Amino acid sequence: MLLEIEDIRVHYGKVEALKGVSLQVDEGEIVTLIGGNGAGKTTTLKTVSGLRRLSSGRIRFDGRDISKVPGHKRVRIGIGQSPEGRGVFPGMTVEDNLLMGAYGRKGPEIAKDLAEVYTLFERLAERKGQMGGTMSGGEQQMVAIGRALMARPKVLLLDEPSMGLAPKLVQQIFSIIEEINRRGTTVLLVEQNAQQALKLAHRAYVLETGEVVKTAPAADLLDDPQVRAAYLGGDLGVADEKAAPPAVPEQRAAPEGEETQS
Repeated sequence: MLLEIEDIRVHYGKVEALKGVSLQVDEGEIVTLIGGNGAGKTTTLKTVSGLRRLSSGRIRFDGRDISKVPGHKRVRIGIGQSPEGRGVFPGMTVEDNLLMGAYGRKGPEIAKDLAEVYTLFERLAERKGQMGGTMSGGEQQMVAIGRALMARPKVLLLDEPSMGLAPKLVQQIFSIIEEINRRGTTVLLVEQNAQQALKLAHRAYVLETGEVVKTAPAADLLDDPQVRAAYLGGDLGVADEKAAPPAVPEQRAAPEGEETQS
């Protein structure tokens, strides 16, 4: 088991955002967390990466208890994150943004990893000298994912990679995530587009108000009536290959403390 989260609780002030969440991610998997706004998905990722402090519980990674390990050290042992909102540095070039992901690393392997990122994201190779702030939303998402990969993560945490993107770009981003996994990186994905996430993932957890309420192979949840009603548009024929995926709306990224609600 690569990542194991055991009964973790997290507070924002007096508000309990996570209420005993437990989940696991095996090496080589794509695991997705689905749920509405305020369910605790982003807080879960931030807690794994060390950006939120545990109130109680334990996180084990690659056989090691990392519950009290600082965030920057978690990057070094193999936990990378592409955050909600992308977090691209607007006044830096695409290439410099990518190289920030390798901060603290040395040696010729950095150039090799950069070349590999450019094979995944050919558009970034074409625009590596362009300022990050002038890139489109989809391009910035590519930069954010590529930057996380430059840390050579064993597990890649992806927070809302399709948010605000046109449907064509959503398909492209999900294809790239699949390729990243195929190349050997484990993925823990938070995604509002539940249908696409469940089609991509091996397993899934459903979160509601800070608690895991359901877990199963992702394919099973695609056919689960409760999941379909809550997250897949009711009677949407998700198993029908001809059925179009739900449109991805242009939506505003939730504020930093969105997980404190409900």
